[in-house]
Amino acid sequence: MRRPMLIAIGVLLVLIGALWTLQGLNYVGGSAMSGKTLWAIIGPIVVIVGAVLGWRGLGKRGVGNRPT
Repeated sequence: MRRPMLIAIGVLLVLIGALWTLQGLNYVGGSAMSGKTLWAIIGPIVVIVGAVLGWRGLGKRGVGNRPT
C-alpha cells in the first residue's frame, strides 16, 4: 500500500508544481499567483520533491524482497 501512495502523492505534487511554475511565469492567468516570481521558484522545487517521491514509490525490488 505504501508504494502506490508514494506514486500518487508524487504525481499530484508534480502536477501542482508545474501549475505553480506556469502561473509564476505568467503563462496561466486569472490567479493572484500569476506573474509572481515566488511561485516560479517554489513550483520547480515542488516538482522535484514530487518526482523524488514518485521515483521512490517505483523503486526496484530485490530478489529477496517481499511487497509490503
